[in-house]
Amino acid sequence: MADHWIENHKRDSWRKQAKASGYRARSAFKLKQIQERFGLVRHGDTVLDVGCHPGGWAQVAVELVGPEGHVVGIDLEPCQPVEGAVLLTGDITDSYTQERILEELGGELINVIVSDISPDITGKWDMDQSVAMTLVADVFDFSLPLLKKGGAFTTKLFQGIGVQELIDAVKPHFSTVRRYSPDASRNSSSEVYLVCRNHMPWKSPKQSIRERYEEAVDVLVGGNEIEEGPAPTSTSFTVRRKKKD
Repeated sequence: MADHWIENHKRDSWRKQAKASGYRARSAFKLKQIQERFGLVRHGDTVLDVGCHPGGWAQVAVELVGPEGHVVGIDLEPCQPVEGAVLLTGDITDSYTQERILEELGGELINVIVSDISPDITGKWDMDQSVAMTLVADVFDFSLPLLKKGGAFTTKLFQGIGVQELIDAVKPHFSTVRRYSPDASRNSSSEVYLVCRNHMPWKSPKQSIRERYEEAVDVLVGGNEIEEGPAPTSTSFTVRRKKKD
């Protein structure tokens, strides 16, 4: 009960701070703390905000890039406008939505990708976590070709089966990849952020992140193993032909 009270108090504290600071959600402080620790976003940068609803991360991104920067957000759920940002509605894994993002960027490459994306939760943890991981892999595969050399990427992950496999699939693309848990998100033990810095496009493997991730998970859970048939056994049984008269 004491631990439950402490966690509720933390959540209420971050909500109050968000409201007092003019942010739409307490999650804004997660990005602020990631920025304070790693300094991913710079003045004048172009930022892609994936899973931008309700707009808290877009608000922080606009503050960080300043008037010379460019912030584009995308989410399945419509988001109230954020001054200084372009917020689109659509599925980032859909080709039509991807085209809209490319049009908005106008050929401009991205300095930083920030993602707080999460799938619809069904309550079945194993399935939800698997879908979330696959979604993150898809976001990487779409956006990495748009990320500048030396660029950064941070995304939310849910701890569970396949996390290390996804990290291993991402590592070749960046010089540093590490997990980080902001103070503002410690009420959820399963939530962690992957912070990737210094994009190295010339080292990118030909195979997609999702393909490499799924192959690694298949090996992890034994999906690639071929079941052997029963071992042959010896027998003294023989067939004798009947002699003809």
